[in-house]
Parts: sequence; structure tokens; C-alpha cells
Amino acid sequence: MISVFYFYPMIQAFILSLQSGSGTNLSFVGLDNYKRVFSDPTFIAAFKNTFIFLIVQVPIMILLGLFLSVLLNDPKLKFKSFFRIAIFLPCVTSLVAYSVIFKDLFAVDGILNKLLLNLSIVPEGINWLTDPFWAKVSIIIAITWRWTGYNMIFYLSGLQNIDYSIYEAARIDGASSFQQFFKITIPMLKPIILFTSITSTIGTLQIFDEVMNITKGGPGNSTTSISQYIYNLSFKYTPDFGYAATVSYFVVVIIVLFAALQFKLAGDKK
Repeated sequence: MISVFYFYPMIQAFILSLQSGSGTNLSFVGLDNYKRVFSDPTFIAAFKNTFIFLIVQVPIMILLGLFLSVLLNDPKLKFKSFFRIAIFLPCVTSLVAYSVIFKDLFAVDGILNKLLLNLSIVPEGINWLTDPFWAKVSIIIAITWRWTGYNMIFYLSGLQNIDYSIYEAARIDGASSFQQFFKITIPMLKPIILFTSITSTIGTLQIFDEVMNITKGGPGNSTTSISQYIYNLSFKYTPDFGYAATVSYFVVVIIVLFAALQFKLAGDKK
């Protein structure tokens, strides 16, 4: 089953990446598609956009997830179940449904702009979806809203497996809450943090739904992601499945490199 549904498609995709054309009219071009990637302005723009989403959104999502998990692990906190469900609920929300809602929220005459104007935070409405900078910010906010709860659940599970007596002993020794967090919580959660950082990186590099439904890659190509570009190459532009497969393999290489880097930074020698 693994060979048929995983390895065979991977091999076929690699063979396809060495070809060019559409439908059954494919011709072998060798490494030409791979050379083309480095001079493709649309791919370069999509890569830059995806990389920006990665370096900005993933750290925010991990740190925010850690912060929320620590708050929700407080034994004195009331209504913990309600808050946990409320924060995790976006993860099980329909991707298309929430993207459409966010598109309405970030419209020029949307609720967010009305709120900012009523509070006199901005002098005029922000062009969230038509300005290149704010369009990226909109995507980052949307991804963070949806996936922070996913990481939080992992951290919360890890925190509940840490013996409470360890914190009691630290407090007796005079350790502050700040010291407890960095000397006990972070080291004990290290495997989980590594796991969530890798899964978050993979998910961000494959981002598609938010970009497709909120900004459609615009304005221009300022929010186009690599996954959306692969989709466009396959189904929107003149179909070029060979080149689309080539771009897909570049995503695989990038994911492997980032995962290896994260293992290295985490000090995992396995």
C-alpha cells in the first residue's frame, strides 16, 4: 500500500518533472525544467512570499501557542475547557468558509476597518487586500488564527505530563516564574516544540487555501504561494504538468532542508 500510494507517485512525479508539454503530448527535456525554475520571475516571487510567511508566521504561532498553553494549564484558571475549545475550534473550521469570512472582515468597508476607524486608530480604511504589504499581513493573521490552537494542544498535553513537584521544588529554591518557564518548561517541551516547528514549517510552505480564497495571489503576485503557483501551472495557465512537478520537487527539497536545519538547531543528533 505504501509503495503503491506513496513511492510510485513520487517516482512518477520525478519522471514527469523531466518532461514538458500538456496532456499526452509530453516530450523529454531532461533538466531544462529545473534550470527554468531559477530564471522564472513568478516562481521567485512565490518563493519570496512563502518564505516571508514562514519566517514571520511560524515563530508567532509557536510562541503564541506556548503562551496560551501555559495560561490554560494554570490550575486556578476557571472555565479552562471553554477556553481550550474556543482556541482550538478554528483548526476544525472549514478552510474555505473561514477564508471567505476573513475576506469580508478585511474588505475596505469590512468590520475590521470600521472598528479601527471608530477607535480613531487609523485616519482612513486600510487596503488590506489590495496593498501588497497589508495583503501579506492579512494572510499571516488568518493562518495564525487558524493554526495557533493546533500547536497549543500539543504544548498543553506536554505540560500536563510534567510532574508538578518539579515546579514546587523550583519555587522552594527561589526560582521565579520566568526562570521556571525557561529552565523547566522549555527544556521539557523541547521534543514537542521541535515537532510543531517542523509541522508548522511544512504547512506554511504548502499554504494554498488562504491565499487562493482571500487574495487569489494578488495584488499582482504579492501573495502568491508556491502551492498556488503549482495549481496555476497545472489548471489555470496552459497546462504544464512537467514544470508543475518540477516546482513541487523544489518544495520537497526546501522542506527537507528546513527540517534538517531545525533538527540541527534543536541539537537532535538522531
